[in-house]
Amino acid sequence: MAPPLEPDNSVRVWPVRLVIARCQVDYAGRLTAHLPFATRLLIVKADGSVLVHSDDRSYKPLNWMSPPCTLVEGVDRHGEVEWVVEARNGDTLRISIQEIVSDSSYDLGIDPGLQKDGVEKHLQELLAQHPGSLAEGLSLVRREFPTAIGPVDLLCRDIEGASVAVEIKRRGDIEGVEQLTRYLELLNRDPLLSPVRGIFAAQEIRPQARVLAGDRGISCATVDYDALRGMDDPTVRLF
Repeated sequence: MAPPLEPDNSVRVWPVRLVIARCQVDYAGRLTAHLPFATRLLIVKADGSVLVHSDDRSYKPLNWMSPPCTLVEGVDRHGEVEWVVEARNGDTLRISIQEIVSDSSYDLGIDPGLQKDGVEKHLQELLAQHPGSLAEGLSLVRREFPTAIGPVDLLCRDIEGASVAVEIKRRGDIEGVEQLTRYLELLNRDPLLSPVRGIFAAQEIRPQARVLAGDRGISCATVDYDALRGMDDPTVRLF
């Protein structure tokens, strides 16, 4: 069990911390959001991210703050325990806690990373060999380009020499766009790479993911797996 939550102004670092608490959550940034008091699961991950979950809504958090961010624990003006999570861009997630039901932390160790299925892994290999199929003049710099939060599938350069990060999925959904957004945020801090734009590539891309990608300035590319494998020549199709 983790030690009791003590109201002070220090920044605490936990491996992975799971807190079940009756809490109220307020987000302030590009928009505002409010969650009234209810019992929820708060997750503080080793990478610095903070997620707020309810017992429904499947796997999606009600609200969250992506790394890099800072978590400061203290008390508000009413004497209630309060977490203030602040991102570098000034966005804040303020969590007021009335009661803690459970507070525990665990060291999960080093994760070996996602093992992609055969199709997705083969897509990456094929697109690394034929990056020009994603955009004219695109050339490969490196596969699995490392970042602090995981490797980008492909790092390329366009015809003008600008950096392009490519995230590859078999089925493209909103989570994939969010993943690429986080990669781009980190890569654009590197003066040797910046500016870096993104391409979200998949065999099938959901409409909601296309809308989100467009809002983030990310291009979408639908990949024809059979054509890349040389099994299907579009020029000999009747339809």
